[in-house]
Amino acid sequence: MNWVEKKLDAVYKALQTDAETGLTTDAATKKRAEVGANKFEEGKKESLLSKIGHHLLEITTIILLVAAAISLYLAVTTGYGYPKVIVILAIVVLNMVLGIYQENNAEKALEALQSMNAHMTVVFRDGVKQEIDATELVPGDIIELNVGDMIPADARLIESRSLQVEESALTGESVPVEKDTDAVVSEKAPIGDRFNMLFSGCLVTAGRGRAVVVETGMQTEMGKIAGLINETKKTETPLQKRLKELAKRLSIVALVAGVLVFGIGLWHGETMIEMLMIAVSLAVAAVPETLPVIVTITLAYGVQNMVKKNTIIRRIPAVETIGNTSVICSDKTGTLTQNKMRIQQIWSVDGTPTKVEETFNETENQLLEMLSLSNNATIEVRDGEETIIGDPTESSIIRLLNEKGLTKKDLEAKSPRVFELPFDSERKLMTTIHEVENGFLAITKGAFDRIPVAFTEELLQQAREVHDQFAEKALRVIAVAYKRYTEMPTDLSAEALEHDLAFAGMVGMIDPPRPESKRAVLAAKQAGIKTVMITGDHIVTASAIAREIGILEEGDKSITGAELAEMSQTDLERTVRDYAVYARVSPEDKIRIVQAWQKNGEVVTMTGDGVNDAPALKAADVGAAMGITGTDVSKNAADMVITDDNFATIVDAVSEGRTAYENIRKTIYFLLSTNFSQIFIMFIAILLGWGAPVVAVQLLLINVVADGIPGFCLSREKADANVMERPPMKKNSGIFANGLGAKVATQAVVFTVVTLVGFYIGKFVDINATVGASAEVGMTMAFVILAWSSVSHIFNVRSDESIFKIGFLSNKPLFFSAMLSMVIILLMVIIPPVASTFYLVPLSFTHWLLAFLLSVFPLVFVEIQKAVKNKKGDGKNA
Repeated sequence: MNWVEKKLDAVYKALQTDAETGLTTDAATKKRAEVGANKFEEGKKESLLSKIGHHLLEITTIILLVAAAISLYLAVTTGYGYPKVIVILAIVVLNMVLGIYQENNAEKALEALQSMNAHMTVVFRDGVKQEIDATELVPGDIIELNVGDMIPADARLIESRSLQVEESALTGESVPVEKDTDAVVSEKAPIGDRFNMLFSGCLVTAGRGRAVVVETGMQTEMGKIAGLINETKKTETPLQKRLKELAKRLSIVALVAGVLVFGIGLWHGETMIEMLMIAVSLAVAAVPETLPVIVTITLAYGVQNMVKKNTIIRRIPAVETIGNTSVICSDKTGTLTQNKMRIQQIWSVDGTPTKVEETFNETENQLLEMLSLSNNATIEVRDGEETIIGDPTESSIIRLLNEKGLTKKDLEAKSPRVFELPFDSERKLMTTIHEVENGFLAITKGAFDRIPVAFTEELLQQAREVHDQFAEKALRVIAVAYKRYTEMPTDLSAEALEHDLAFAGMVGMIDPPRPESKRAVLAAKQAGIKTVMITGDHIVTASAIAREIGILEEGDKSITGAELAEMSQTDLERTVRDYAVYARVSPEDKIRIVQAWQKNGEVVTMTGDGVNDAPALKAADVGAAMGITGTDVSKNAADMVITDDNFATIVDAVSEGRTAYENIRKTIYFLLSTNFSQIFIMFIAILLGWGAPVVAVQLLLINVVADGIPGFCLSREKADANVMERPPMKKNSGIFANGLGAKVATQAVVFTVVTLVGFYIGKFVDINATVGASAEVGMTMAFVILAWSSVSHIFNVRSDESIFKIGFLSNKPLFFSAMLSMVIILLMVIIPPVASTFYLVPLSFTHWLLAFLLSVFPLVFVEIQKAVKNKKGDGKNA
């Protein structure tokens, strides 16, 4: 129901209550049975068994389980491979545990929201004021609120005295809102402008008031957010989708290759058992068993690096997703701005507006002193840390006073306060009286349009012009006037004191942008990332800040939540690229904006700190909560937490995420080149009637020793210099996008050729008098060449630059692990007991030399490719 526009009498009638006595106990009990308790409903939780089943049905898990079954079969039939079974099953369990752990973290969002409900509240029942549990409140209850109280339900204000409420949990704006019983509010007004309403979960910061409860539980604005959190499902990250697609492709390749090889082998007269083993070997070859572990290690390393850069990752896949971000939807207050109101300009009568950085004249200093005397804020500096006590607007005045080398303490000692008329939301003024040298000084500050000054026509025109200048720059204006008395006035009413004052001037203030915000927005733009501001602040202020830091550019538009409400989701999706600033928006609006960008194929990172941001944080591809100002609800709904609340940190996280994603792509390039070549080698050799070049146990050794050991160190590869100059990967692009598929295919062909050449020579050509050609020599040659060439290939994938330019030792762990793998392969051949176990035989020096030359050929081949490509690139840039 529309409670903001109704007259109070109509509200009482609709709720069947009385403003003085409240509800009867019987009426309250009956209503509670109808509407339920004043608490939030929990979303349906998935059982642990259901979560395990969900993870087991993922295609990647199924493939790993099939690989484990195949490995177990090989272990039983050949006597080898039990460690492989254990490793694969350990991978399955690890992935499942990590996934379920992250899901459980996400469910804590609603639990944190539950805790925001006040526990006890003062209510009138049967005409008696009493304290009850907030969960027992029902619509129609009359509640009383004082400073420090948490509002227990949505309520229409009945009466108030200087009532101010901090609504940042809902609107995102930390400046307290003045509440007004008689405010005329439109039904379409955003939450931040509903001055005659109180909202559940918000805090009373000043004054007191009485109100009639109109909505409880899930029907409150906070309850609607709880419902959105329940309904909003976290989408899969682009990496998860790409790896899932890769797993499907690999499973199809393995199945087709296995069936074809099995059929061809039988056609060539091989036995069924032998061909079954070869077909099983192919299936094992197609699965890069170490890929999930290496991906996890790479992402975990990214998590460690991000911690050093003020970012805590709550969901590991978010490391990769933040790297592919193409749109950042950022809050304004505290993220792009300093969250510290600062005076920008000051104007004293008979002067001109002056920037605060300039030296003040005598009248400007007097104006600042009057503002500081009529002020209840204090700022303390301890160990270099600034502690502000009081309203942000008043704090900005004291901050400027301190910067000018003065202190409030010294001013008050010189001109002590003897009386105060507190700020009132109806008067929009505050008056204090101070004892001064020649009597008493009354100082009044407040809204320019309410300041009680007997203006001359000329002064009024001048003041209006300055006020409009400040307003055009989105500055919040405070005007000051005064009156001198020889004796302490006896009539201390507002009517007597706030009358026929002398105008002193005014100041304009704003929450200024962080110094690094402009650079960070530009860096994001160069990286192909669009920055959008979504704020609960007014559109004029938001647009001014956005324009200053480069978010609102030529051709971009700003839009309010009210205007957005009139727009259909289809229209928003069609025009979302036109808007760079969204002001006075609701939680539902934020989700709509995120989803509109996602419909356009963009990867969206959403920042936020309030409860109102939680649903959008959950809906975004990456939710980034603020660590300092962020609520528990927003942090639990987010994928990552920015510990310094700084937009520039988000851009740093993008860089780190891109590095992690590039290292995952390098891992895929490294592993799949070998895996596909193993399929080609087996398939071609069987097709030509040469027999199997390698057996299943050798393929497993290559996948673990040659690929796995050095592959783990790819996670520590440093970012390329131009990582933040490339456009982000499109959400719908495949894992082989941007030429990766061509690289994998080319290298797989090179591996196939060199391995088959070595296998053919070893099996059919006598190149040494002591070690003649044989099937065993051919198999040993194929095993050594495929393993060594795979190891050398890791130096190809490290960078698009030549390995000789970046240096073999620039990643020392990788270099030494690669050397270790090569030595292990060598020892497996030259140690007789080990060699016989894996069907290997001794080779002559000539065979070893040939194997080495063929193994390094892929490295030489790629180095030539890089040289040609880089030369072409230099030619284009010249």
